[in-house]
Amino acid sequence: MRPMSPSSKLKSIRKRVPPKLKWQTGAYSRYVEWEDVLPYSFLLIAKLVNVTPDNIVTDFMDNLSCGSWKREGRDSAKEKLVDYFIAHGYGQDYYTAEDIRTMFKELDAIGLSWPYNGKPKLIDLYAKWRNKHYNYWFKKWRRKTRRKK
Repeated sequence: MRPMSPSSKLKSIRKRVPPKLKWQTGAYSRYVEWEDVLPYSFLLIAKLVNVTPDNIVTDFMDNLSCGSWKREGRDSAKEKLVDYFIAHGYGQDYYTAEDIRTMFKELDAIGLSWPYNGKPKLIDLYAKWRNKHYNYWFKKWRRKTRRKK
């Protein structure tokens, strides 16, 4: 898939937040709209099961990111996606498979800490903490880059 200009849908849903880190632009921008030709067989299977391709791709990203959104009953899918990620060799030039599993476990722990039934003030505090913790987590693992054993 090729990233395109920021989606007008996203602009109307939420205010664009400037990048926290210098590299969060271009191919690594949080705001992208995809334009690509779907494999025909993917489109056919999506239609047969009556799930839009957009929903499938969004579920894939939500599960792999281990966030707070839609967590219930998805642990098995997340485990399989981590296995998929590792089976494709993503990141293994820099980290061991065990390091990558630990990264996902740490992300999952952050997602698990969502304050269910929390009041708006608590949710706002959590969101601020989570965003700072994501940056801490990223920098921690970034410093370990190229230290594969």
